[in-house]
Formats: sequence, C-alpha cells, structure tokens
Amino acid sequence: MSATEKGAKGKGKKQPGRGNGPAWRDASDKYSGGAYAGVFRYSRRALELVWSTNRGLTIVLATLTLLAGVMPAAIAYVGKLIVDQVLEAAASGIPADRVLTFWYVAAEAGLVATVAASQRGIGVCQSLLRAQLGHRVNSMILEKSLSLSLAQFEDSDFYDKLTRARREASSRPLSLVTKTFQLVQHAIGLISAGALLASFSPWAVLVLFGAGLPAFIVEAKFSGDAFRLFRWRSPEARKQMYIETVLAREDYVKEVKLFGLGPMLLGRYKEIFELIYGEDRALTLKRGGWGYALGLVSTAAFYGAYAWVVSDAVAGDITLGDMTMYLLLFKQGQSAVGAALSGIGKMYEDNLYLSTLYELLDEESTVPDGAEVAGPDPSDGLRFEDVWFSYPGSSESALRGVNLHLHPGQKLALVGENGSGKTTLIKLLTRLYDPTRGRITLDGRDLREWNPHALRQRVGVIFQDFMRYQLSAGENIGVGDVDNMEDAERWDLAAERGMAKSFITEWEDGYDTPLGRWFNQGRELSGGQWQKIALSRAFMRQQADVLVFDEPTSAMDAEAEAQVFDRVRALTEDQIAILISHRFSTVRMADEIAVLELGEVTELGDHEALMAADGKYARLFNLQAQGYR
Repeated sequence: MSATEKGAKGKGKKQPGRGNGPAWRDASDKYSGGAYAGVFRYSRRALELVWSTNRGLTIVLATLTLLAGVMPAAIAYVGKLIVDQVLEAAASGIPADRVLTFWYVAAEAGLVATVAASQRGIGVCQSLLRAQLGHRVNSMILEKSLSLSLAQFEDSDFYDKLTRARREASSRPLSLVTKTFQLVQHAIGLISAGALLASFSPWAVLVLFGAGLPAFIVEAKFSGDAFRLFRWRSPEARKQMYIETVLAREDYVKEVKLFGLGPMLLGRYKEIFELIYGEDRALTLKRGGWGYALGLVSTAAFYGAYAWVVSDAVAGDITLGDMTMYLLLFKQGQSAVGAALSGIGKMYEDNLYLSTLYELLDEESTVPDGAEVAGPDPSDGLRFEDVWFSYPGSSESALRGVNLHLHPGQKLALVGENGSGKTTLIKLLTRLYDPTRGRITLDGRDLREWNPHALRQRVGVIFQDFMRYQLSAGENIGVGDVDNMEDAERWDLAAERGMAKSFITEWEDGYDTPLGRWFNQGRELSGGQWQKIALSRAFMRQQADVLVFDEPTSAMDAEAEAQVFDRVRALTEDQIAILISHRFSTVRMADEIAVLELGEVTELGDHEALMAADGKYARLFNLQAQGYR
C-alpha cells in the first residue's frame, strides 16, 4: 500500500452500518426541529443571490406574486356583490339593476384573467430565473473548487459536501425565494380574507388560522428528517455515481468485460438503490400517513365553519351573498393558511439544503497563498531542508527528514519502491501540499512565500497518471501553459521536443485532430503516443526552471525511452530536471540519484558512487540488469 493510500484510508469517517437502524436520525443535532431560527439565516443569502442573478426578473416576480395575493379576496368580494345584485335585480325588475349585475360579472372575469396572467407570469419568471440561477450556482461551486487544495479534494468528507451541494443546492435558492414570495402572497390573501371574515366573527378568523397548524407540524417534522437522511447517505450516492462511471466509460470497459465485473457491479448498484429506496419509502409513508390524519382536522374545522355560516344565513342574520363570500373566503383562507404554513416548512427544508451549498462556499483553502513572484538568489536552485510530511488524517509520515540541494542545470533521479515517497515529494515541490515540518526553497525563498501561479509557472510536471484531455492534439499540448494555450508555434516546438510531432504531422488535421473517443469522432492513441503528448505538454512551459518527469516513458519501448532521456538531458541543460523511473538504464544518466525507502533518502550520489557503495541501488541495478543478459 502506498503512502497516499495509507493517508487516504485514515481520512474518511466511518459511515453508519446498514444494519444499525436509522442512524441518520441523530447524524446532526443542529438540523433538529429546535434549530429553526438558526437555519433560516440562509434565507437572506438566497434572496441576495437571486437578486444579484437578475434584478429585473426578481422585481417582476415579486410584483406578480403580490398581485396574485390580493386577487382571491377581491374575487370573493365581487362574487358576494354578484349574488346580492342578482337577488335585488330579480326582486326589483329594474333594468339598471340587471345591467349592474353584468358589470359585476365582467369585473370578476377581469379579476380572474388578472390572476391567470399573474400566475402565468410567475411561471415564466421562475423558469427563466431557474436556468440563470442554476448556472450561477454551479459556476460558484466550480470556481470555489478551483481555490481549494488537493488535500481537501482527497478528503472523503469534503467530497460528500461537494456532492450534496451539486445535487440539490443549485435549485434550492430559487425555490426558497419563490416560497418567500408565495408566503408574502398568502399573507396578503389572509389579511384580506381575515379582514372580511372579522365582520362575520373574530372566532372565524381564529378557526381559520388554527385549522392549518396540523399541516405545518407534519411538514416541519418530516422536512428535517428528510434532510438528515439526505446528508447521511451522501457516500452511498457517490458510490452509485462511481459505479455508473465504471460501467459506462470507455476507459473502464475493457477490464469490466475481460474480468466479467459487470454483473457484480450492477448488483452493488442495485443494492445501494434498494437501501436508499427503502429509507425513502419509509419516510414517505410516514409523511403521507400523518399528513392525511392531521389533514382531517383541517377538513373538520372547515365544515364546522361551513355549518356555522349556513346556519346564520338560514336564520337571516346574513344575506345569501354574504354566505357565499364567507364560505369562499374561508375555503380560500384555509388553503392559504395551509399553504403558508407548509411553505414555512418547505423553506426550512430549503434552508437545510442551502446549508450544504454555503458550507462549501465558505470552505477555506488549507494552503495559504504567498505573494512573492521571485527569489533573492536564482543561483541557489532548489532545496529540501529536513522535510517531513504526513497526509491529513494519517499518523504515518510519508516523508522523513529529506535533505536535497539541486543547482540550476543539475539532473536528479528518484528511485524507490511504490509508496516510498517519490510522488509525494513532487506534490510538495508544486505546493499541492505543504511540508508538515521543514521547508522547501526555490531561488532562496520558501515555497510558502511564493505566489502559487508564479511558482507553478517555474515548474513543469508530467505525472505518471497524466490527464488525457478530450481536446484537440494542439490543445492537449497547450494546456501545459494555459497562458499560451492557443499558440500554434509553441505547440509545434513543444511537440518536437516531446517527440510527438512525428505522428501528429501525419494526420490530415494535424494539431486540430481531436483526441479521445468522447466527441467529434476523435482519434485514440497508444499508451506511448499519449506519453509523448504529455511529455510535449511539459515542454510547453518554456519559462520553467524545474522540469519533473514522473515515469514519463513507462508505456514506451526501450529505444524510444533512450531517445526521450537523451533529448531531455540535451534540452534541459540550464534547467533542473527531476526524473522518477524504475528503469535503471535511464536513471544512471542523472547527475545525482536519490534512493528513497519509506520516505527517507537512504542513498545519494551518482551511478558510479552508488554502485561502489554496494547498497540497495547496486542490488536493484544488478537485479534488473540480469533480465537483459
């Protein structure tokens, strides 16, 4: 097991077992029902986010929502006028009374049309805002991810946070703002309805509000439970996404088919679904059952009020128009109360989900940035001074007291078994991590004092697990220096240095040829060709003083490998070059060779000195050489 793997193993928190019952219920006390006041702090941020996304649409949405809130009470009142006017016109027989009746009907039709227009406008605004806001939030998440350190990305808890934010939070801000506007709409409707109902009886207003409380209790209770369940099972969701990737990506399909992994992976995928679905089903059934039971209370309250109003109308205490208006107001009011209280519960749920977004956006990078863009002594080169490093969450040291000094133009080879710390050393050099103890300097300045962009412009790296971008050949090389990514002349020069020009120029579209099979019927390359593309990528960074080659020729034949290292040595005469390789025939060309064991430099010197010392390097060299005799 490599040091990286050991570190990663210690980082993830133990997840609740499948057989331990609903562990999600106590996963986080801060999301319990008692945390209502605290969790609503995200409402303001959501409103600010929507406002900054599109102020004009937000204003139109707010206006239409307020208009929609006033209309129901107005329609109920005009309905009362219609009924009373019909009775009066029928009794008097006066033509003017009949004409007035039709004017009332026309007025109600106009109000209904206004409601329809406002609802349609609200839908249009929400649809447009949803698209813009989804893009805005996803862009914010991706921008945030660019500012975070490698250590955070290698932390399983952080990955769970990122997954939760991307799955739900992009739609929740608009949902929260929409529900806020709807709450205002319902509040206006209730005030209007309450004012009219108060003329009948203040107790009717009390019944109206009290009848909606059961729905609110149900929503509040189960919204918190749903969020805790969602939060707890984020690792399971990531496992599902990973299995989907393995089963559906071309770079996995060879082994999946050859090893017959498909049925096993599909079985695990289905097991995760059954686990998630079982929890969802239980929660849904409880939510539905309690919602129905307590909904009967609201229904009973409405029909009790119905009987009360009808009784007064029969007794002659109110007119038939009054009865119609009060019944309609009570029905509308009860619906508004239920919707408002339910909306508050949904807002609480949206706030819970939004907490995952803002937890991510508020995440601070674990690697502080310096401001310096140059060092005081360029002749000093690169130094590792008593460098120790442990991966976050791991008690084991991946590097132990490493001391190295490379002058400009010097070539260093790193040799050691897998997990000995070779790649970890390069991660520290490029400030993907900082040393736990000790320091690394370039040109006499601690790397922690350097501006990260300026530092990385000075270092060119080809990792063993380099990326194979689904871009054109030129862009695949150009990404090595993003500031000059579109410079075709530099593509050509870098490709010549990296030995990729010979096959790229044979293609009909040359550097414009798409690589990979994902898009535009691209061209797939052999492993050796991809390594030459990656090698060319390293040579794109012409201003780099340090070039690092981490197993750059593992997929090449022996002749091509020898050519590569001859070229690397010739082209980096004034640059520091660090080579990681398991092939000792090329390692021997380095000025110095460092042997790493369990994170320590156990041997250091040139090939002849290490062979004379007859240590581990000599043993491994002779062992490998026997295979060629």
